[in-house]
Amino acid sequence: MQTNIGKKAAGEKAAGYIKPGMTVGLGTGSTAYYTILRIGELVRDGLDIKAVATSAQSEELAREQGIPLIDFDQVDSIDIDIDGADEADAQLQLIKGGGGALLREKIIAAASKEMVVVIDEQKLVKHLGKFPLPVEVATFAWELTFRQLVAIGAHPVLRMKDNQRFLTDNGNYILDCHYQKIHNAAALHAQLNNVPGVMENGLFLHYATRLIIGAADGSVREITHPYPAKTSF
Repeated sequence: MQTNIGKKAAGEKAAGYIKPGMTVGLGTGSTAYYTILRIGELVRDGLDIKAVATSAQSEELAREQGIPLIDFDQVDSIDIDIDGADEADAQLQLIKGGGGALLREKIIAAASKEMVVVIDEQKLVKHLGKFPLPVEVATFAWELTFRQLVAIGAHPVLRMKDNQRFLTDNGNYILDCHYQKIHNAAALHAQLNNVPGVMENGLFLHYATRLIIGAADGSVREITHPYPAKTSF
């Protein structure tokens, strides 16, 4: 894997917000990958934490790195969730799900006291939507769900991998919806999740508390939450 300097810088910077005794949510994707590697180094140096993973891929990497993982029945609360994004704007609104883990990622984000998002500078945008919006749908009668998304102007495309229908870790399909520019993310989020068969969509609107942006020269900058901090259950 060729090192992306911006992603590596952002991912490693985020690991610095982890404190001893925390329960940490491990995100999924090419930038969160560097965070997990850095957390592994810190754990081997004596950092005492527990972690939960947002995908089978991240869980496997965490185990390889020696990061202690716990079952969700042992989780009282998640102190910090560190994850990537396919797009992010200055209001800390995100599109996630390019890796197909959006449902699990949103469950972890909602349960976390803080969500730190790591991206390279190319993923910081003025308006969400150029990246196709992933929508996770049940496999049962998915064609009917597809038609309803067509009817509301979502322009869905069934995600494929290796000439097969892509399956999420939850055994669902992904419909990538093409908008080019999303004008009202909150309204769209509600509209999509109101369609029967939709399990979740990739708009993350009030979860991120900090955005770390890595540049090609290895520098990083941060944007913090523009409104009051989120609360978890």
